[in-house]
Amino acid sequence: MKIGVLGAGSWGTALAVLLADKGYAVDLWHRREDLVDEINFKRVNSKYLPGVVINKKITATTSLESAVAGSEVVVLAVPSHTIRDLCIQIKDFVNCEQYIVNVSKGLEEGSYFRLSQAINEELSYNNVYVLSGPSHAEEVANKLPTTVVVSGEKKAKCELLQDLFSTDYLRVYTNPDMIGVELGGALKNIIALGAGISDGLGYGDNSKAALMTRGIAEISRLGKILGAKTETFAGLTGIGDLIVTCTSMHSRNRRAGILLGQGESLENVLAGIGMVVEGVKATKTAYELAGKHDCEMPITTGIYKILYEGYDPKDVVNQIMTRRSKHEIEEINSLYYYGWN
Repeated sequence: MKIGVLGAGSWGTALAVLLADKGYAVDLWHRREDLVDEINFKRVNSKYLPGVVINKKITATTSLESAVAGSEVVVLAVPSHTIRDLCIQIKDFVNCEQYIVNVSKGLEEGSYFRLSQAINEELSYNNVYVLSGPSHAEEVANKLPTTVVVSGEKKAKCELLQDLFSTDYLRVYTNPDMIGVELGGALKNIIALGAGISDGLGYGDNSKAALMTRGIAEISRLGKILGAKTETFAGLTGIGDLIVTCTSMHSRNRRAGILLGQGESLENVLAGIGMVVEGVKATKTAYELAGKHDCEMPITTGIYKILYEGYDPKDVVNQIMTRRSKHEIEEINSLYYYGWN
């Protein structure tokens, strides 16, 4: 089996290595010729995944046609805001028998689409599947135990992809709730920005616990409105992904938040990180989406104010902490159908 992985960032490279280690021939696409040459001739990806040896079954290429044509599975591992454009570029090389697996996390600006919806608009003859969960590329590349979820409309094909990606260090579950899986992966990046801001402000464990718990509540609230199964947010692509992104320095979103909490401008933060910080765009899209559906998302709103309206993070924290009092159990009841007794 030949597999095409489009995107030689950290996650795309880590998955390419995993698949090649299992014996598959992998074509790994990237637009930069210097990075492609480094992978092919030095067998490393020093910018995105330093210290990892690139398996010789991986062939890097700048040709989308070469990576896509003849591949039984095509993995999309590019930043969320480039997904649609990439699909337009590969449309002529894709056939209806191929599996399209998206591993990016985000929402499309303007349309408010989940990424699978944007992909389906351009590659309408293909069933799109999603691989998501708490999975830092660095740890997967170093074969540390990790669990993720594959989601899609057809159970049998999800199970095929489950077997394709499974190893003794990557355990793959299936979940039919693609809406919930995608929203959990996209919206947790917003809360991770908030966790970083909390750290940057010098707040403690109590603050982060509150932020994460209330964060999953507002993710679930919007998810329910958009048709997700609330139970999904209690799993790997909800709480699981939230925990790993809010607590690890591997997380670009958390690292960006720390710098924002320390008073750095957004422009300087993004320049310093040097890679895409998905939570920044996701915050704007989720804030607008929540407004369209009259969905209360105070943490997302607060982070939007910091990123796009220049609010002082401490003032935003004060606004959130002094909101009107609520009964937690009533909200849990509305999300999970629990009762008082």
